[in-house]
Amino acid sequence: MNILVIEDNEKVSSAVKSGLEEEGHHVSLASDGENGYFLFSTQPFDLLVLDLMLPGRNGMEVLSLIRKQSSTVPVLILSARDSTEDRVEGLNAGADDYLVKPFAFSELLARIRALIRRRKVDQPTSLKLSNLEFDLLSRTVTRDGNPITLTQKELQLLEYLLRNQEMVVSREMLARDVWHETNRATPLDNVIDVHVARLRKKLDEPFEQALLQTVRGVGFVLKAP
Repeated sequence: MNILVIEDNEKVSSAVKSGLEEEGHHVSLASDGENGYFLFSTQPFDLLVLDLMLPGRNGMEVLSLIRKQSSTVPVLILSARDSTEDRVEGLNAGADDYLVKPFAFSELLARIRALIRRRKVDQPTSLKLSNLEFDLLSRTVTRDGNPITLTQKELQLLEYLLRNQEMVVSREMLARDVWHETNRATPLDNVIDVHVARLRKKLDEPFEQALLQTVRGVGFVLKAP
């Protein structure tokens, strides 16, 4: 599993990283909320271990931003805040589990294994529309069995459209959820249009039926013919 640990205590983060890597996981570290959120937004992770008391953006802010992206990546909070109210707040904000510091690594590992098992049961391994299929594990795309080569940003764009298939997706939504920009501007709209055009060319040009359509003045929709 590819795991991101956002923790400003170097001793704790190093110990967690070492222990998880011994279990065969790949672990990335961030020591503040801003850098942690950037890593999460630009790389694919299977699990997030998140401290609450962070410099810059605190853990609750990071969690809120992640869930606003409609991300379903499991989040395990690590925190010295141990009141019932703190745990309830964290879980209500979108965390999947809450572990109070200090903790035994064996318990952390057990909770991570439980979250991984739950994710494997709950999450589909592919997204499909008509004869288009996106394998979420290998990050590969095929249409009618033919492989389609996409850039990283095109993959992110297609995944978002597939998760919202049959729904009109506005440029504002794409700016916020795929490009992670809260303030839209004309240059960004142009970038979005270019990426959509390139994606449409790769998805639809070789085939008789088009899946990706433009809704004039509104946005785009990916739907079966």
